[in-house]
Amino acid sequence: MPQEQEHKKVQKKGDGAGGPDVDAAQTQESSKAAKLKEEMDDLLDEIDSVLEENAEEFVKSYVQKGGE
Repeated sequence: MPQEQEHKKVQKKGDGAGGPDVDAAQTQESSKAAKLKEEMDDLLDEIDSVLEENAEEFVKSYVQKGGE
């Protein structure tokens, strides 16, 4: 069953003729998404490197002390 769900196609509303404005908007959104994904990957890489260097210190900084 899961394989069948993966092969379903998403149907667009309308007559299918998007026109140049729709295509340009989709291209712009696609490039925005790619840029955001790249920025998130960079941030996750930075977090990984910090944790590799000093994970214990990082965790201790978030441990609550007393009644905090």
